[in-house]
Amino acid sequence: MKTHLAIGLVCAFLLMAGKAHAEQPATKSFAYKKTPQAKLELVVHYPPGWKAADKRPAIVFFFGGGWTNGTIKQFEPQAAYLAGRGMVAARADYRVKARHGVTPKECVEDAKSAVRWLRENAATLGVDPDKIVAGGGSAGGHIAACTALAPDLDAANEHAEISSRPNALVLFNPALRFSGSPELMARIGNDATLGEAISPTLHVTKDSPPTLLFFGSADPLARQGDEFMKRSKELGHRAELFTAASQSHGFFNKRPWLEKTTQRMDEFLVSLGYLQAKLVESQRDMP
Repeated sequence: MKTHLAIGLVCAFLLMAGKAHAEQPATKSFAYKKTPQAKLELVVHYPPGWKAADKRPAIVFFFGGGWTNGTIKQFEPQAAYLAGRGMVAARADYRVKARHGVTPKECVEDAKSAVRWLRENAATLGVDPDKIVAGGGSAGGHIAACTALAPDLDAANEHAEISSRPNALVLFNPALRFSGSPELMARIGNDATLGEAISPTLHVTKDSPPTLLFFGSADPLARQGDEFMKRSKELGHRAELFTAASQSHGFFNKRPWLEKTTQRMDEFLVSLGYLQAKLVESQRDMP
C-alpha cells in the first residue's frame, strides 16, 4: 500500500509540476559553454521559494540519442518534479554528431563542462557545490557517468581547479563500456585508447560517487549494468540497480515507468540526504 501511495504521489507531483511549468515556467536558460560549433545552453528549473542565497542540492540531466541527436526536452518531467521537491534541476544541451559533427569524446567534454559550470556558479544559482548529481538516459546516461568516471577528458581552457565530478549519479539505461563492444567502438573509429577512457565501468573505485542505475531486462545494454554492479560490489562502491521486467531500451520515458522510476530516483536522493522524505514514507502504519 505504501509503495502504491508513493507512486500515486509521484504521479500527482509530475502532473502538478507540468501544469505549473506550462502556466508560469520557473525556469531560466543560461549559456554554459561556447564551442566552435555552437553556444550550448542549460535550462534551470527553480524550486518554489528559491533564493540565490540558498544551498540546495542540484541535478543536471543529459538527453539520449546515441551521441548523434536528441533533444533537451527529454528530461523535462523529471526536472520539473525534482524542482517541485526542492532541488535546483537543470537540463543541459551538448554537441552531437548530426548537428555538430562531433564524436562521443566531445559529448563527454560538454557534460563535464556543464557540471563544472553548475559548481562554479553555485553561489548565484542557490546550489550546494557539494551536492550535485549528474543524470541522463542512454548516451546521456553514458556522458553523465563519464563526468564522474572518465578521468582526464575535461575540455581545455576551463577552470581546472573547479571539479567537474558530480557527487552522485542517476543513470537511465546508460552505455557503460565502449571497450570490448564492437558496435560502440565503431562510433569512435575503433580508437582503443579513447574506448577505454570513456568506459565508466573500468574506472569505478570504492570512492566513486553513489550511483543508481535503471535498466529494462530486455535491453541489450542491461548486461553492461550487471557488469557495473558486479564491479561495484567487488570494490565496495555504493551502486543500486532498478530492473524493469521485460522492458526494452528507453522504457522510463513512458507511463507507468516514468512514475515508477521517478519514485525510485526520489528514494535514492532521500537516502543521500538531498531530498526530505515524503510524508508517506514516514507513516509506515498508514492503512
